Amino acid sequence: MTVIEDAPAPGAGRRASGAKGFGRTLLRVLGLPVLLIAGWWVFSVWSESFYVPTPPRIAQAFAETWFSRRLFDDALPSVARLLAGYALATVLGVGLGVPIGLSVRLRAAAEPVLEFFRAIPPPVLVPLIMLLAGIDNGMKILVIVSGCVWPILLNTVEGVRALDEMLSDTCRVYGVRGWSRLRHLVLRGASPQIMAGLRQALSIGIILMVISEMFASSSGLGFTIVLFQRGFAIPEMWSGILLLGLLGFGLSMLFRMLERRVLSWHWSHRA
Repeated sequence: MTVIEDAPAPGAGRRASGAKGFGRTLLRVLGLPVLLIAGWWVFSVWSESFYVPTPPRIAQAFAETWFSRRLFDDALPSVARLLAGYALATVLGVGLGVPIGLSVRLRAAAEPVLEFFRAIPPPVLVPLIMLLAGIDNGMKILVIVSGCVWPILLNTVEGVRALDEMLSDTCRVYGVRGWSRLRHLVLRGASPQIMAGLRQALSIGIILMVISEMFASSSGLGFTIVLFQRGFAIPEMWSGILLLGLLGFGLSMLFRMLERRVLSWHWSHRA
């Protein structure tokens, strides 16, 4: 007597492969963070140091510190200053980089000055900016601008310089001038380099946001972390560092989504 086995349900193979793919993706995303937390946990228990709290203690301090009034008094104003400085640096960097990249004479005249100011570390300018702009929000925004503008500006210049000459000649032949040429040829052709500069400027902006709040400030993430350190509130200090890491990660993910949308034509062309 022949026994006929039941055939697998339609779509069962696809569901199984989908579950395996999701498991691999989850392992790839969470594997290293879990290992790092486990390593920190073992190290903190083994060392028994006051300055190395365990992950549960840091998590407790994170919930008590940042799920409270400090979120609105310190964290959100810091993010607002970061975004304001980043936006202003973007406008300045792209607005100056496009004409410099298009003009050979202007580029030759501006390049030594740009390289000189780019070589100056932005934290060195903090005391000078404090003298010129005071110690209010304007100073903190200018500190962020002073560091973020250079990668955006220089990458914009290089992106404009690298435009395809054949496309430029084609636009000239067909009479594409003015705003249409700037939008469809210059900005679109230089956008991969511009986005690379924006990505570099984002990480620099987070660093300068913290540095600007460590000088003559009474609020912000940088001020709060230093305040915890001076008061020996070590778990709270680590919770502020953790919040900065999460902030950088979240902004990086948002920027990656924006980059994929803006450069969708670029990635499809490369594929």
